[in-house]
Amino acid sequence: MKQSAFDFANPAASDSGQRNLRPFKTQLLKWVGNKQRFAHEIVSYFPTSFDRYIEPFLGSGAVLATLAPSRAVAGDALSPLASIWKTLVSAPATLDSWYSERFQLIHDLGKEAAYDRVRTRFNNEPNPADLLFLSRTCYGGVVRFRRDGQMSTPCGVHQPISPEAFLHRVKVWHARFRHTEIRCCDFEELIDAAGAGDVVYCDPPYSHTQSILYGAQAFSLGRLFAAIERAKKRGAFVALSIDGTKKSGRVVCDVGVPRGLFAREKSVNCGSSMLRRFQVGGQSVEFEVVSDRLLMTH
Repeated sequence: MKQSAFDFANPAASDSGQRNLRPFKTQLLKWVGNKQRFAHEIVSYFPTSFDRYIEPFLGSGAVLATLAPSRAVAGDALSPLASIWKTLVSAPATLDSWYSERFQLIHDLGKEAAYDRVRTRFNNEPNPADLLFLSRTCYGGVVRFRRDGQMSTPCGVHQPISPEAFLHRVKVWHARFRHTEIRCCDFEELIDAAGAGDVVYCDPPYSHTQSILYGAQAFSLGRLFAAIERAKKRGAFVALSIDGTKKSGRVVCDVGVPRGLFAREKSVNCGSSMLRRFQVGGQSVEFEVVSDRLLMTH
């Protein structure tokens, strides 16, 4: 039964035994903007009890996996990405097969040639199996799409993890996602389904740092704010991660948050920027320390 109020008395409490606020460091996908290192901090600000967890910009899935809710709906507008998560929930062994088959190409062709072959195939016919391999093999986990829809990220300098290590991660992530319904849809569809007693976490493309990423060029922050306002009026708790500061705090990103929409704000230190590192060609970027704003409606 849905609740009419939220309990914030003890942010470290568990939600029916499901919540895990310890850092969860095992990535399944490499993805720009990945919240893996500090997802436990974000989750600590959520209500201690709620009916359903909703995440409309699933991306790397780090916050959902850290929370491991007992009831959840999550989605993403990128169809191959949503299909990866659907497969994780319904047929995790298939993810292992996808990755193993493509990893074998590294032995057969060499890493860069294997990467180029898979990326070309993906650009000709976008699919979850190739995107899975590309996300783990591309430079810095930056899955960058040109305006024509073609993925253009070059091969990374790192050695992709072995199929055995990847299979272990699949098993761990499947356990954390097993109560989640995955959808491929626009963010408004999921936010508009939220009601009293639901928790919604939004991690949209960041206007100051992620304009080169999939779907970011057409993303409307104003439309998101309007959807959050509607969900708030229905009694849902909404948390939003958005641009905060960059360049060690010297630059404050102004995103024009509507007055009165959010009741609380916290700053989350994100460390050095992965995207910035990609943009400057791998040069040292110790100076480029960024932080997110975590805005909450309650």
